[in-house]
Amino acid sequence: MNIDFTAMYASHDAFRRDLERLARAVAAGRADAPGVRAGWENFTRQLHIHHTAEDGELWPRVRNRVGGRPRDLALLDEMEAEHSRIDPLLAAVDTALTDRAPELPDLVAALRATLDDHLKHEEDGALPLMQDVLTAADWAAFTGRMRQTQGLRGASVFVPWIVDGAPPADRAAFLNAVPPPVRILNRLLWQGSYRRRGLWADA
Repeated sequence: MNIDFTAMYASHDAFRRDLERLARAVAAGRADAPGVRAGWENFTRQLHIHHTAEDGELWPRVRNRVGGRPRDLALLDEMEAEHSRIDPLLAAVDTALTDRAPELPDLVAALRATLDDHLKHEEDGALPLMQDVLTAADWAAFTGRMRQTQGLRGASVFVPWIVDGAPPADRAAFLNAVPPPVRILNRLLWQGSYRRRGLWADA
């Protein structure tokens, strides 16, 4: 099976982009602006959905497919361990944002470095492994879990969030990978609603 990882890469790019926006807002002293807080809340929600679906639906399926191959099993252990290291950093940044703590810049820098290392590790190691071992049913179960968790209301934010600020070629690639009705809904309804929410408007 040839898995299309367009949406996975686009999600990773969106996570990196949001943390860059947060770092910029923190450096400019605007971390408590409404648009920044709204952007942060959406970022943490999207990351939670993404990692929960991987932990609950994706990694177990990959683990089942690789059998007893030690190197591949070790990689999956690393993926799960990296998720567990990210969660405390998210909580620490959230608390520092609320308290306007002086250590906020350092915490944001640590979160950016840790998440970026994880995403690159996943892209370089886990995605090729998934391409090698997963079946169409396995991948459909993972993407179905994501769609079920998001629901239509969540999708109305997820789709325009993914392409927010993306280079034109990346935006087109992602939108071409989603079903035509989703593209229509995004163009007619979701994009405008997303813009009005003002996520990261003050970053």
